Amino acid sequence: MSTAPTALLAGLIDDAAVFPPGNAPLDVAVARHRAHRQAAYAALIGPLLVPASDVEALLTHVDTVSEKPLDVGLIARPGVDPSVVLDAVERLENEAKVVAVGAELGWFPGWRGLPVGSLPLTLEVPRGADHRRALDDIRAGVDEAGPVVQAKFRTGATPTWAWPDEAELAAFIHECARVGVPFKLTGGLHHAVRAEHDGEPQHGLLNVLLAVHSAAHDGALVAVEALLAQRDSHLLADAVESLGDADTTRLRSLLTAYGCCEVTDPIGELDDLGLLDLDLPEENPS
Repeated sequence: MSTAPTALLAGLIDDAAVFPPGNAPLDVAVARHRAHRQAAYAALIGPLLVPASDVEALLTHVDTVSEKPLDVGLIARPGVDPSVVLDAVERLENEAKVVAVGAELGWFPGWRGLPVGSLPLTLEVPRGADHRRALDDIRAGVDEAGPVVQAKFRTGATPTWAWPDEAELAAFIHECARVGVPFKLTGGLHHAVRAEHDGEPQHGLLNVLLAVHSAAHDGALVAVEALLAQRDSHLLADAVESLGDADTTRLRSLLTAYGCCEVTDPIGELDDLGLLDLDLPEENPS
């Protein structure tokens, strides 16, 4: 499938089709996700991400007679009551057709008390005074016996979250690598290379992969930031293609996944750059 290390891209892109700016209806998102799971690029796709509050609606769109169980990540934005996630986890405990493979919510000091059993947790870290506190707390949780835990950082702008520039994203990546906190990213990583799209700045997937690689190998903060700012697509593609197995293992031990509302966008661009060898459909099934 790939001229880049296969393990580098395996399960990298979580399907966030129902979230902005995609905003796909649940039934459409489920149908598209099923199609992604049958496509040539299926190995790149992680679970379907759904709002924890929409579990009941989701169940009405999943058929167990002809389909395999659907793996989902349960999502609650920072500020949402954790009980919403707990209710969704409980609802799916004995459900055959939908399987929760992770839960994501905003970091808060009492997260260790959440009764989620062995379900992996992803905690979105805030900006400001609690940013370092959250990372230190998650770092302590990584070493504790309890739920598997990782950090999450938002790379795209929202009405209440300004776009994090290269310096801010580099600082997050560099610090996670320094202290050994695995993380996923969310929002804004729709394209392979750093650029302006529709007049708005967006980070690039290849830039992020190489920035994490640099940070994982004790690269200086300024080098991590420079990689995030690089706009030469062929330079970036060649560098990613040259990553070895050990590089990939270390990189993916830190960057575990990222959410994207239209997974074929970055995949198509990776294919155009020669990093994949795919026959992509012209449009998504509806």
